Amino acid sequence: MAKILVIRFSALGDVAMTVPVLCSFANSFPQHQVVVLSRPNMAALFTQVPSNVSFWGVDVKKEYAGIKGLLRLFSLLKHEQFDFVADLHGVLRSRFLSFCFKLSGVKVAYIDKERGKRKKLTSVENKVLTPQTTSFERYALVFKQLGFSFPLSFHSIFGNEKGNIENIRSVVGYKEVHDKWIGVAPFAAHQGKVYPIELQEQVVRSLSSRENVKLFLFGGGKKEVAQLEQWQQAYPRVVSVAGKLKMAEELALMSHLDVMLAMDSGNMHLASLVGTPVVSVWGATHPYAGFMGWGQSEKNAVQISLPCRPCSIFGNKPCIRGDYACLRQITPNQIIEKVESLL
Repeated sequence: MAKILVIRFSALGDVAMTVPVLCSFANSFPQHQVVVLSRPNMAALFTQVPSNVSFWGVDVKKEYAGIKGLLRLFSLLKHEQFDFVADLHGVLRSRFLSFCFKLSGVKVAYIDKERGKRKKLTSVENKVLTPQTTSFERYALVFKQLGFSFPLSFHSIFGNEKGNIENIRSVVGYKEVHDKWIGVAPFAAHQGKVYPIELQEQVVRSLSSRENVKLFLFGGGKKEVAQLEQWQQAYPRVVSVAGKLKMAEELALMSHLDVMLAMDSGNMHLASLVGTPVVSVWGATHPYAGFMGWGQSEKNAVQISLPCRPCSIFGNKPCIRGDYACLRQITPNQIIEKVESLL
C-alpha cells in the first residue's frame, strides 16, 4: 500500500476540481491511501469521497504561516510516512513543503501550468485561441509522473443518488413532480467574471415569473447576501440560501436542481460535482483555459466573441477596453433561453 499526500490549498473551484480526479484514482487504486492537504473550509468537498481518501485541513495563513510555520507543518506531516507527494497547486507554500519532502527522500511530482500557452491565449496581440489542457488532466498528469495512470471516471459525489435535504426543508421546501428548481449564483471573485447585476436581475425576474419554477440564490459575503435578499423580497418563488446553509447542505441542494446558472466561479464547480447541468457565463475568461466544470458542455457556456477575449486566466485584470463589453454585450435573453433549453 502506498500513501500519497496531495497538496492543493485554494481556491474553492480549483480544490473542487481535484475531487473527480481523486475519486477516479481512489476507485482505480483502492489499495492506496490519499491524504488531501488543504484549508479547513474545503473539508465539505471530501465528505462523500471513497474511504481511501481522507482530508487534512491546515491554516497556512495563521497557524502555519511563513517559513517557520511551514517547517512545523512539515515536521507533523513527515511522521505520516508518505511514499509520494503530488503538488497540485504549484505555489510557494506547496513547493516549499514538496521540496522538504524531496530532501527527505520522498518522490514528488509538480503540476505543470503551462504558463507560456496561457500567456498566448490571453495575449492582446497574436492571440492563440486554442483549448488548453484542462485542470482535471493536469492533476491526473501529476499522478502519472508518480507512476499512476488511470481513467477519469466520475459522475457525482453522491453517486447515482441525490443529496439528503431533509434537514433543510424549512429553507428549501418540497419539490413537486412538475416543479423545476433553478440555482442562480450571480457572483464571482473578480469583476471580469461577473455578469452585471442589473442585467442578472432581469434574468431572475423573468425566470421567477414561471409558475412551476423555483429559484435558489447562492452567494456569500455581506454585500452579496443583501443583494440576494432584495431579489427574494421582490420576486415570487425566489429563495436566497446565501448565509443560511453550510457548504455540505448547499451541495445536497444543488444535486436536486434541474439546472444551475453560474459565472466562471466556485459555484459552477460545486454544481458540477453533484452532476447538475450548469449554464455558465464567461466574460474576461474563457472555457479554453481549461477551467470548465466537470462533465459540463461548452454548448451551455454563454459567451460572445471579441478580439480581446480572453484577456485573463482568472478574470482579475482590469478591462483593457474599460467597458467589460465581453459581459455587457451578452443579453439577458441569451441566458434565459439557454437555461430554459435545459429544463
